[in-house]
Amino acid sequence: MHDKTERLPQRWAHAAAASALLLGSGVAATFGGSAVSAAATADSDIHYVALGDSFAAGSGVFPEHDVSACFQSELNYPKVVAAQLHATSFRDATCGGATLTDLHDAQPAISGSAGSSAPQFDSLTPDTTLVTMTMGGNDIGLAAQALACFNALPQPHGHSCTEQYTADGRDGMGERLAALAPGYDRALDDIHARAPLATVVIVGYPTAAPPGGCPQQPAWPADVDYLNSVLGRLNDVLRTAATRHGDRYVDTATPSVGHDMCQTPDRQWINGLIPSFASPALAPLHPNAAGEQAIADEVVATLG
Repeated sequence: MHDKTERLPQRWAHAAAASALLLGSGVAATFGGSAVSAAATADSDIHYVALGDSFAAGSGVFPEHDVSACFQSELNYPKVVAAQLHATSFRDATCGGATLTDLHDAQPAISGSAGSSAPQFDSLTPDTTLVTMTMGGNDIGLAAQALACFNALPQPHGHSCTEQYTADGRDGMGERLAALAPGYDRALDDIHARAPLATVVIVGYPTAAPPGGCPQQPAWPADVDYLNSVLGRLNDVLRTAATRHGDRYVDTATPSVGHDMCQTPDRQWINGLIPSFASPALAPLHPNAAGEQAIADEVVATLG
């Protein structure tokens, strides 16, 4: 157990007070490189490191900070959290396509260009006081599974991704989820070993679609329900791991109900299989700018 809940609420309270003071005086936090400036006192310093995949990186949400390597957005939820908390320092190590392996190892640029991103754990230090992480979707092949559910033909034509993943009485995605759990435990152990002072916040994945989907998105109802069940079980793995380690878990699935890919563009937090061009976000089944903002709000609320 690595419980930091006794003393950290005071830390966030100090940060909120500093934020109010800055807003009252008309001064705003600014981003300089990978750091966020702040007017925090010594006992309220927040040294924040963000880890994660494309959901955390805000991949496809413009403006993009880094198109060639990680597709990291200037509007992703870690940057919003850092600004809201007026973090003393901030390192955004999130990267589109990342898996748990990329916490330890360099990740090749997802654009196919030369070079790579440093291991995400390189951003952690003994002085780190806050870590957020959204990770696990790529470890189970969630993006490929979701795209396999793309089906422009009505039943009984076309194909079913549910049948593909449950052939021969097996649950292929369930097997991948079972294999993910021990890796997640090891990742959390390593985070605490590298950043022993840190409050660790695991951020779950949002709801992609309502039960049965909707006519404007090209997927069969049974396949949408299977995708939702996989997302629910993935979040269960994340929540269970966080609880085992005394860490905090942020539920984004519940507040995103009614803001899924089937909603009108003004209500969507999640892009559809066919993204809406009404918002500057292009990655299918990923949060748009409003979704990244909403996730950030949930993280800050969880910190209290």
